[in-house]
Amino acid sequence: MMLLLSLLEGLEFLGAPVFDSQDFWRLLLKTFFNLTVVAIIARGIYYPLTKNKDYLFTYLLISLTVFVLCVLLDDVKLQLGFALGLFAIFGIIRYRTDPIPIKEMTYLFLVIGISVVNALANKKISHAELVFANAMIVFVTYGMERLWLLKHESRKNIIYEKIELIIPEKHDELLQDLKTRTGIDIIRFEVKRIDFLRDVANICIYYYEENRS
Repeated sequence: MMLLLSLLEGLEFLGAPVFDSQDFWRLLLKTFFNLTVVAIIARGIYYPLTKNKDYLFTYLLISLTVFVLCVLLDDVKLQLGFALGLFAIFGIIRYRTDPIPIKEMTYLFLVIGISVVNALANKKISHAELVFANAMIVFVTYGMERLWLLKHESRKNIIYEKIELIIPEKHDELLQDLKTRTGIDIIRFEVKRIDFLRDVANICIYYYEENRS
């Protein structure tokens, strides 16, 4: 393998080098480092709390895509201006069918930010500084999720047919009915949508995972 790579060194195809050992190993090591950090945050911190595979899939692939784009396009000197534009584009993503909740959007912002920083780190930033920055982000995220915010707030969307209880004056009665019928110790709820034609409402209920019956 190493012999083959050494033979490819210096060869060109369509005006571009076939293999550049310095750039290749730099890309390989930086990709491994970035994926490790993002995997710790997405798989080690976020997923055990939410069990949401869709967002886990999204975070890992968006992070990898942003990272590779920034690394490769940094080599053609687009650098910081392009990276910030790319960061802004991905950072405001909202899927039309399912808007991203605030917490999930924060994680998305986090993995994109980490990928951009790791991709554009150059000789002016020491390896120690880069490792410390990534470690601090992981530590603070873990601390907020596991140590400080001891209870993880989960949510569910339900279709509710007792539309006469939707009015603010019957808030407590509606909350009690939701608790009784779902068997969940609900801490709060939000009425997302009311359909007067079908006499139903879309309600999002919030509860602590460890308090679930």
